[in-house]
Amino acid sequence: MSRKPTGHVRGSELILTRTFRAPIDDVWASVTEPESTARWIGGWEGEPGPGKTVRLQMLYEKGEPWMDVLIESCEAPRHLAVRTTDESGAWRLELTLAQTGDTTELRFVHHLTDRKLAGDAGPGWEYYLDMLVAAREGEPCPSFGEYYPAQKAYYLEGA
Repeated sequence: MSRKPTGHVRGSELILTRTFRAPIDDVWASVTEPESTARWIGGWEGEPGPGKTVRLQMLYEKGEPWMDVLIESCEAPRHLAVRTTDESGAWRLELTLAQTGDTTELRFVHHLTDRKLAGDAGPGWEYYLDMLVAAREGEPCPSFGEYYPAQKAYYLEGA
């Protein structure tokens, strides 16, 4: 079974959204607190803050590698911009939260250095954001095979 892609690429930005029936502070905690991030992407260590670097362990990647995450901007509970660095290179990522009534929307942006990266990054972020949804809702984790390689062509073709 494969999942339908939900994101799109605009210029050099890969953009995905998820909506939660929860207050903004609750969703913010899910994407910033190490105990919460460990349930869907991996735990992190270090002293957080703008201009500081923490280390994130990618628990759902082969070998569970660690990566450096430079916090470029943090405006709790609405905006976080980071630059990650590992053996595959550096990525600029942003997430923005907005609450309307009892619903919070998460908008995730991966600033692509090469448009061709969308073929791999798109399915990967679909997977991780669905892992976030599953962790918050207490549901079973999806399988990466439901996303990749099935979604690769969608993201390469312009999503």
